[in-house]
Amino acid sequence: MTFLDQLILIMQYIFLGFVQGFTEPIPISSSGHLVMIQDLFNLKGTDLSFEILLHFASLIAIIIIYWDDIVRLATKGIKYLFKKDPSGKQEFDFIVYLIIATIPAGVLGVLFEDVIGETFSTAKMVGISLIVTGIALWIIRNLRGRKTEGELTVKDAIIVGLAQAVALIPGISRSGATLVAAMLLGMKQKTALRFSFLLFIPVSLGSFILSVDSLLSEQFISQWPIYLISFITAGIATYFSLRWFMNIMARGNLVYFSIYCFIAGSVAFLIL
Repeated sequence: MTFLDQLILIMQYIFLGFVQGFTEPIPISSSGHLVMIQDLFNLKGTDLSFEILLHFASLIAIIIIYWDDIVRLATKGIKYLFKKDPSGKQEFDFIVYLIIATIPAGVLGVLFEDVIGETFSTAKMVGISLIVTGIALWIIRNLRGRKTEGELTVKDAIIVGLAQAVALIPGISRSGATLVAAMLLGMKQKTALRFSFLLFIPVSLGSFILSVDSLLSEQFISQWPIYLISFITAGIATYFSLRWFMNIMARGNLVYFSIYCFIAGSVAFLIL
C-alpha cells in the first residue's frame, strides 16, 4: 500500500468515526449512516465489532456529559436502598426504570443482533428505516410533555425499552426511537432526553463486554491502529454533537431532523 493509499484510508476512517460519533446522539441513526458510508467507500471489512468499538467511544462521551446525573442517581439510590433515606426514592425508582427499559434491547440484542444486522444492513433497507424514523419524528415535532422523573412508571420504562429494541434495526435511530416513545408518553423534553441517554449506557456497555473476545481477536487487533483513529474521532464528535442536540431539544426543533431523515432515506433507497 502506497503512502497515498494509507493517507486516503486514514481519512476514510476519520470520516467513519466522525459520522458515527456525530450521528449517535441525534435522531438520524448512527448505524444507518455507517452502513451508507461503508457502502459508499466500499469498506466492507468493517464489522459489528468495529461498530461496537465506536459506540463505546460515544459511551465515554455521554458518561462525561451526564456524570453529575450518574453520581446523583448512584449516591441517592444507594442511600435509599441501604439506609431507606426517603430523599433518594425518586433516584432509586429512576434506576429501576432504566434497568427495566434495558431488558428488551438486551435480550433481543443477544439473541438476534447478528441476524438483524445481516438482514437489514443494506443501503435500501436503511433508507426505508430512515424514512420510518422521519415519520416518527414528524409526529412528535410539536409535543410538549409535562411528566418529570418523579412521575415515571414501570409502563413508561417498558414502552421506551421496547422502542430501543426496535432501534436494533440499522436506520431506526436509537435516540429517535426512545425520544419518540418517551414524548408520546408525555415526558418533558428534558426528562425524555435524560432517560434516553442514560439508557444508552447499560446497553452500550453490555454490548462492549459481550464483544470483548472479538475485539481482542488477532484479526481485529491487527486493525487497531486505524480503528483507534476512528475511536478517538467518534468520542470527540459525540461530545460536541450531544451538547448541540441538547440545545436543539430545548428549542423544540426536531422537525429539521425529520426532514433530514426523509431526504437521507430517499437518497439511500434510490441511489446507493
